[in-house]
Amino acid sequence: MIDEAIAGLLRQTMPDAVVQVRDMTGTMDHLEVFVRSRAFAGVSLLDRHRMVEKALAPARADGRIHALQIHTAIPEDTDG
Repeated sequence: MIDEAIAGLLRQTMPDAVVQVRDMTGTMDHLEVFVRSRAFAGVSLLDRHRMVEKALAPARADGRIHALQIHTAIPEDTDG
């Protein structure tokens, strides 16, 4: 269920996002997210992470996410 909620938040700003979520501790609030979207094309790594953090701000604010590791890629990336 957390996967769908996180993906939904990300798709509000990046409709084409392909999202994978991994619970890192079993507590469902320490997450690793992999986001692939064309919205990241030409965007620095720092700004990509800012985009993800902004999209997930509601989940941070209400405590659903305590810790977050972010990985981003564009569809053309072969190593992301």
